[in-house]
Amino acid sequence: MAAAATTIDGDERVMAAAQQIVKNLGTSKNVTEDMILILSNFDNRLSTITDLLSTGKDKSCCSDDNNKRNEMEEQFEAAEKIVLRWDSSTGTPQHHSLPWEEAPDEAAEYLTAVDEILQLTEDLSLSSTDGEIMDRAESVLQIAMSRLEEEFRHILIRNTVPLDAGQLYGSIRRVSLSFTSNDGDIDDFESSVEDDHVSLYHERGASLCDDLCVDLINPDAVLDLKDIAERMIRSGYEKECCQVYTTVRRDVLDECLSILGIEKLSIEEVQRVEWRSLDEKMKKWIQAVKIVIRVLLSGEKHMCDQIFEGSELIREVSFTETAKGCVIQLLNFGDAIAIARPSPEKLFRILDMYEAVADGLPDLQLLFSDGSGVYVYKEAIQILDRLGDAAKCTFEEFENAVQSETSRRPIQGGEIHPLTRYVMNYVKLLVDYSDALNVLLESSTDSPNRVAGDEDDTLYSGIESPLGRRLLLLISSLESNLEEKSKLYEDGAMQYIFLMNNILYIVQKVKDSDLGKLLGDHWVRKRRGQVRQYATSYLRASWSKVLSCLKDEGIGGSGSSSNISKVTLKERFKSFNFSFEEVYRNQTQWKVPDSQLREELRISISEKVLPAYRSFLGRFGSHLESGRHSGKYIKYTPDDLENHLLDLFEGTPGLLHNPRRKISS
Repeated sequence: MAAAATTIDGDERVMAAAQQIVKNLGTSKNVTEDMILILSNFDNRLSTITDLLSTGKDKSCCSDDNNKRNEMEEQFEAAEKIVLRWDSSTGTPQHHSLPWEEAPDEAAEYLTAVDEILQLTEDLSLSSTDGEIMDRAESVLQIAMSRLEEEFRHILIRNTVPLDAGQLYGSIRRVSLSFTSNDGDIDDFESSVEDDHVSLYHERGASLCDDLCVDLINPDAVLDLKDIAERMIRSGYEKECCQVYTTVRRDVLDECLSILGIEKLSIEEVQRVEWRSLDEKMKKWIQAVKIVIRVLLSGEKHMCDQIFEGSELIREVSFTETAKGCVIQLLNFGDAIAIARPSPEKLFRILDMYEAVADGLPDLQLLFSDGSGVYVYKEAIQILDRLGDAAKCTFEEFENAVQSETSRRPIQGGEIHPLTRYVMNYVKLLVDYSDALNVLLESSTDSPNRVAGDEDDTLYSGIESPLGRRLLLLISSLESNLEEKSKLYEDGAMQYIFLMNNILYIVQKVKDSDLGKLLGDHWVRKRRGQVRQYATSYLRASWSKVLSCLKDEGIGGSGSSSNISKVTLKERFKSFNFSFEEVYRNQTQWKVPDSQLREELRISISEKVLPAYRSFLGRFGSHLESGRHSGKYIKYTPDDLENHLLDLFEGTPGLLHNPRRKISS
């Protein structure tokens, strides 16, 4: 018995020693198993070590699992406590009402708690070992997401930077076209484009600064929003997060449109607005398009990219859902203008609208490049095409209006016709839109290579631009119309004054603008030649009768004073005086606005009339001066006539006072 007991004790000591050796070898599974195999082969008493170690291992694993579960429960309960403390249904009012940004430590603690719960749910999803904790975690997570959703909304609202019109308009270089007109006849319409009534500040290619000129949201809040968005997306609440963002920011963009003067009007409402009010709306729209695309949407896109940095899909969806309503509202107004009845006074505004959309297209393509927003970009392209068609149609209406304008009321004093002023100021402004109009008119079938009625038009072959060819035809139509209107004057001399005034005005408008480059020097020289021809025709029509009174024929004498007929001589002087005074009374009321042309006409008249009168007076004046009432016949000295000629073409009736005689009666 003693020997048996000794054997058992020895066995136990061997087993204990073997177990201690294995334990001290480390935790490597392979090393442990190898050592067990060696020991069991060395002594059969060690063959049961495997079972003993296995039993110990099971006990150890069970203990570890329990410890891990307890640790997990403790972490979860700690995180759960933090989340529930801020829950509106259970938390204290002071905690719940405390702004997130003003409690950075509490906010960080809350986010850490959310992270721990998220990590727990992810671990449990992999192991699927404890459904009870998983259910509790998901329930707490739902509470946390509700809280984060509200904080996200409040941070967005509280940190949105209030904007005013000055900030928005100051964010880009201001583009303003002050061009007003009204519906009515050509006399009313002309005043809208006359130089003295048109104020044009038209800058091309207004560019956005490298940095945004306005802050859409407090930059310090972006990090808080980003932190919240990351947790909500990670928790599967990206839809709720996106909805909050788009709802808040969409309202902000709507408010910006209101600040910019953009109203929500249907197409039918837009088309019922009278022109002067519509003109203002179009002007505001043009500015709004530039500001919205280049400043607001660019800023909004940048902000989306920051807040939703972790998800490309959420970035794109959030921006598209936020911005599309604002863009579509703008495009709907453009569509309403495009399909309205064309009228010439709208052309410049339509072209400004066309250029605003065209300039914004590259930005819109970048902003709405993904599948969910690409339709916004396509809609902008369609509106651009419609505005282009409207501009072409309106330009054709303008051409037709010039050709068919048939007012029958002669302009007092042979002045510049309102049609001429209107057309040339209109055309002068059109050149500012050469790039757009050349594109739009390129495909037009009515793009003549020849100018009707101009036999020398082969010299115009250098004008290749579609706009240049159309303007040549347009001005040619204007000249033909003016030729017809000149026939409204019964006085032939006044017809030429009218034509001189109007053709010279056309030439000056061409020469003093980019029209000169478009039409060329030859065109200008040819029209100046026309003005000189009209001046020659005027002198002949107006002064031939006056000069015919100063001819020698019929007076008699052949140079001998004894044979001169004083009766005939008196009639000649009386006829001269009457003819001159008639011309003076009429032509002081005629108007030549151009000072240089007015002076040239007076010089031409003086060069013809004064030498003839001075010569006639020198030859025959002495035959009447010795007689009675000589002042009745010789009423004017050459100096008197020269002074009276200075009164011509001023547009005010002149009065012939009794001249101061240098020849005694």
